[in-house]
Amino acid sequence: MITLKQDADGFIRMNRHFPQTVQVGVVFADGSVEEFSGSRLNEIYDAAQETYRVENHLDAKGFSRRPVKTVQSKNRIDYVAVQPGMSAS
Repeated sequence: MITLKQDADGFIRMNRHFPQTVQVGVVFADGSVEEFSGSRLNEIYDAAQETYRVENHLDAKGFSRRPVKTVQSKNRIDYVAVQPGMSAS
């Protein structure tokens, strides 16, 4: 089992998908612990990724179709917001 800790802002570090069957324990900032399946965390990650892309006017692959004015940073997320009760789908 993998254990992740939530930071003070309510995020966990998750920059990739986990295997579908792995169990991930999340220790929340208030000290409570909740177990997520890999597939549920992947769903949360995908939703956060989609929201990020929509808010930043990126296409489905994460590319900006605007004219390039400066060098772009990587167009992906590394942190996902979670809260107690999200493990149930």
